[in-house]
Amino acid sequence: MSVLSRMAAAAGSHDVAALIDAVLSDPVRPGRPDLFGATPSPTAVGTLSPGPTGLGTSAARFLIPQPSPSAAPPAALRPAAPATAGAVPGGPTGLGTSAARIATRITERPRAGTAAAGAAGAAGPATGTPPPKGVPTLYCPPAVRDDPALGEFVNERLVLWAEEVGIYPGHLDKVRSANFGRLMMLAHPESDDPERLLAAAKCGLSEWAVDDHIVDCEVEEPRHDVLGQRLAICHSVIDQAQLPLRYAPQLEEAVRKDPVAMALRSALDNLAQYVSTTQVRRLRHELAIMFVAYNQEGVWHTTGQRPPVWEYLTHRHENSFIPCMVLVDAIAGYEVPMAEFSDPRVRRAFNLAGTATVLMNDLYSMGKEDPTDFSLPMLIAAEEECSMEEAVEQSVLIHDELMHTFEAEAAVLARSGSPQLARFLAGTWAWVGGNREWHAGSARYRTTE
Repeated sequence: MSVLSRMAAAAGSHDVAALIDAVLSDPVRPGRPDLFGATPSPTAVGTLSPGPTGLGTSAARFLIPQPSPSAAPPAALRPAAPATAGAVPGGPTGLGTSAARIATRITERPRAGTAAAGAAGAAGPATGTPPPKGVPTLYCPPAVRDDPALGEFVNERLVLWAEEVGIYPGHLDKVRSANFGRLMMLAHPESDDPERLLAAAKCGLSEWAVDDHIVDCEVEEPRHDVLGQRLAICHSVIDQAQLPLRYAPQLEEAVRKDPVAMALRSALDNLAQYVSTTQVRRLRHELAIMFVAYNQEGVWHTTGQRPPVWEYLTHRHENSFIPCMVLVDAIAGYEVPMAEFSDPRVRRAFNLAGTATVLMNDLYSMGKEDPTDFSLPMLIAAEEECSMEEAVEQSVLIHDELMHTFEAEAAVLARSGSPQLARFLAGTWAWVGGNREWHAGSARYRTTE
């Protein structure tokens, strides 16, 4: 579901809305705040192993390492008050094992504005009384920092930019209240440069505008029959089309008539002022993958299909927060070597985190979902003929499996890779935690005040 439809939609059924509000208001962030901090009684340094692969098998392949000092993430990614963080769970991990794990609840709320303020969910519904017994807890780290003033500054600049390029006409108040500036402040704790954070926010909002204008059609008249055509025009500025001189002006005219294409062009051009050409190219590649997923969604719309769960999970692999997350090092001002970034093992771990974040998004969105929209819990409930409560629990377990597997594999990759790779993986973990805190506080998802 798009940005605007979530903002405008009424709450779902009472039972579903109450369940999702309980998940949303859970103050527990059981993931370690510092991904490469001390592990419970490590006995050896792990190494990559050619053993079994797949979700849930990481514990059988390697031990969690203690990274060398040179690979440790910078202080910006380590919380100022680790005593507030939940303990790292021991015991088994993977799908179906969450009941066997015990997570320590956060018992102390740090002062807002400190580096650890996000650890207890300083934003809105992430604080307060723990949810009723039986409500599943998402395995996720706390946010590293919370600087509301910085987030608000970036957000106001972002709304001005959206008006300039022409996206979300008549809906800028909803864009402002969604507070994407806060998302970038929480998700990129290594940077306090508002210009770099704004560059990330412009990229993110232009990507969501593709969904809102073209795919979910909340801003424009629904035209799923021309979805592929519109996406092709937008992609022509992501990977600049090189037409013969006779035809190039016609393409440029089409681009200038499309506010989404202009937003994408403006965002990428702006990003290029702060990051390397390789890092911009990475983002272009991720956007192309996302467009494939948008076309898949267009097929579901036009044919009336309800995808099976496995296909939907594939879709979420391609349509996730990865285009935003790929800028972790770029916004922080360093660069992971391309050989490492492209390594299949790094790619796998990074995608695990990306899919987990978007499945969390599915859960947070359910309270305002239209029954005709797709989400993981809804598809599980339909496919397995179970209650929505059971489907939510299964979805949480799937999310947690992905998170635990990323955590384990990232630790090994950090030990065997460069300091830049270790920093990038730690930054990815911080991005996931910041993203969760934004979801918990954004008007985009709240069903109650």
